[in-house]
Amino acid sequence: MRREIFVGREKEQEILRKALHSYEAEMVAVIGRRRIGKTYLIKETYKDHISFEITGLQNAPLDEQLDNFIYQMIRAFDIKQFKPKPKSWLKAFMLLIDHLETLDFSTKKVVFLDELSWLATPKSGFLRAFGFFWNSWAVNKNIVVVICGSAASWMIQKVVNHRGGLHNRITKLISLKPFTLGETQQYLEARNIYFSRYQIVQLYMALGGVPHYLKEVEGTKSAIQNIDAICFSETGLLRDEFQRLYTSLFDNAEKHISIIRALAKSRQGLTRGSIIQATKVLENGNLSKVLDELVQSGFIAVNQPFGKKKKGSLYRLTDEYSLFYLQFIENHQQDGANTWHHLSQTQQFKTWSGYAYENICFAHIAEIKSTLGISGIYSVSSSFYKKGTTDQRGTQIDLLIDRNDHSINLIEVKFYNESFALTKNDAEALREKMGIFRQATKTKKHLSWVMITTFGLQHNQHSLGLIQNIITLDDLFST
Repeated sequence: MRREIFVGREKEQEILRKALHSYEAEMVAVIGRRRIGKTYLIKETYKDHISFEITGLQNAPLDEQLDNFIYQMIRAFDIKQFKPKPKSWLKAFMLLIDHLETLDFSTKKVVFLDELSWLATPKSGFLRAFGFFWNSWAVNKNIVVVICGSAASWMIQKVVNHRGGLHNRITKLISLKPFTLGETQQYLEARNIYFSRYQIVQLYMALGGVPHYLKEVEGTKSAIQNIDAICFSETGLLRDEFQRLYTSLFDNAEKHISIIRALAKSRQGLTRGSIIQATKVLENGNLSKVLDELVQSGFIAVNQPFGKKKKGSLYRLTDEYSLFYLQFIENHQQDGANTWHHLSQTQQFKTWSGYAYENICFAHIAEIKSTLGISGIYSVSSSFYKKGTTDQRGTQIDLLIDRNDHSINLIEVKFYNESFALTKNDAEALREKMGIFRQATKTKKHLSWVMITTFGLQHNQHSLGLIQNIITLDDLFST
């Protein structure tokens, strides 16, 4: 059996190692969306130190969760059987304490509780019992207790911000993100898959930087062939992943999915009010909860447009797979072989690829700032949108970086299959955008255009004096 490749995650591994080598008991919470590699990170880093581990059962009642607990106890401590079987989580944790006490704590031990939200079923008393385990015993031992969950918002609300026995008990928090483009290339090459960066970007726009999805990529196929196989074939992993993805993370996932569907139709994003209109979700605390859950889980991002107050914040769909599914997979599942080869030649593909490439740029702000040489300058990234009036045309700026050195970079993003040549009309449009931005914002800062393309910019009379910096997809791969 092939061993899974471990790539990146250096900062996260360092946090876990520090917990292992500290002189205190540590409770480490690891959160992140489904399929992102949380469990593998923990097991790879702590593989020689885990004394007990359990993974919750999805949608299982208390009795089955306790059966699972006992089974894992038998495996961990080589126990014949339990009589009587514990009937509550409190008694189960008491039993765990008794068996952990038999171990030699001269070296630090690790207890790993995975998919905590599945373990802590409603009215089961799990969190109360877990609080007892930590406060009455673990806190005084040479131990690391790792708790992990794909329902990131649940982990934050119920554990990180717990008001009872677990309040302020977490000593280290890791929020695991998808691979960057650079890490994606490292992952593929570690599996002896060597694609051009353009092909990697094509894969990334459809699959995102999710290790479990990228594991399906085959080096003998092109990016287009891989997307066809993974997303459109009858046996493709991602053909039906969309519904499973949200229902596995959220109760009553229909509201979450309706918001995702609405955001997939808006390139610049939607305000809270627009989301209400588009989805008919009531304007109440429940909407705030659903939006927060989607943000915490990494499916959407909330951005404050330049010059706008919090009420004008825009929610934007940032999960690459969800956008790809709604744009293409959902309506083309029965189209047969070579579906993506056909769709990638359409105007719909061109429209989607521009939006998807913008999303990649938003996710790689650090790499953009590094290329511009402004990593050490405090800055805020946002977008700009002004609705047109009878007197003036509206405009939109994909991305801008407002810097603390009295400068603002205005960024235009173009996804193209060759080097991009600015036309006279393009140049006039950019000058008009800059003029509208300056007039609307009344900014006194220096403004300059940055163009992010795939293969660079062909310098001509239209770009001279207008485009100050050029960033290519190679720059987005920098680490």
